[in-house]
Amino acid sequence: MTLWYAVVDLLPFEWARPGSMYFMKNALLAVLIISPLFGLLSTMVVHSRMSFFSDALGHSAFTGMAVGALCGFGEPTWAAVVFAVLFALLFNWVRRRSALASDTVIGVFSSTAVALGIFLSTLGGRSFTKFNNLLIGDILSVEPAKIGVLALILLLVLALWGLSFNQLMLSAVHPALADSRGIRVFWQEAGFSIAIAVVVTLSMTWVGLLVINSLLVLPGAAARNAARNMGEYHLFSLLGAAGAGVAGLMTSYYAGTSAGASITLYLAGWFLITFLFRKKG
Repeated sequence: MTLWYAVVDLLPFEWARPGSMYFMKNALLAVLIISPLFGLLSTMVVHSRMSFFSDALGHSAFTGMAVGALCGFGEPTWAAVVFAVLFALLFNWVRRRSALASDTVIGVFSSTAVALGIFLSTLGGRSFTKFNNLLIGDILSVEPAKIGVLALILLLVLALWGLSFNQLMLSAVHPALADSRGIRVFWQEAGFSIAIAVVVTLSMTWVGLLVINSLLVLPGAAARNAARNMGEYHLFSLLGAAGAGVAGLMTSYYAGTSAGASITLYLAGWFLITFLFRKKG
């Protein structure tokens, strides 16, 4: 972190002055790591038509937080990660063995998860207010240790993309063909789902449950409007997510708004621009 602080000290902002406002410097680094993660995963979410899957995972992560708090864990985030991963695996298992459409299965899991989370968090007359911060998030509270975890996850996701991108795409577009070519579709989908589960869970306390789904949909949706090939699709999604992330954080700091909401509005503006200038036909 010392090297990062030395780099940020060169920026022409009052919060970048040496020896001050480390919370803002930490938040900027977190955004620069989270944004590529969301941008990369967004391409697959949009391509696989799983736009509401991340929303369901957010609800399951909230339930995991409630379970962790109920069990008295000092850091309920890790309980939420485990719960979200199990939720993602169970979802993929049910979807593969059900004739129901994906959006129906997602609806079943999402509604169940949020109801269970509220039930557990209010069990015994407990107050729900201590979970209010999960709804809006606070990226200024990010800790250096969590940033390191996110950086490790980014490297793992990049490795996953590099090693199995073609298999992931074929599994998403034509599962039967992927199966016929010896690709283990279930495990490809499971790996993708676990990546989303971990990213959503760790980011939820900073971005906010109410808008986290939009961060996994808007970058890819905007990129799809503008891209002419797969390379541009990923590049535009990454650049859009990173640009909106930094702009949203700056807006949040100077206007006193929610960082998650600010980032989402910039992404919505990026989507509108790409939609208006998209190549028709």
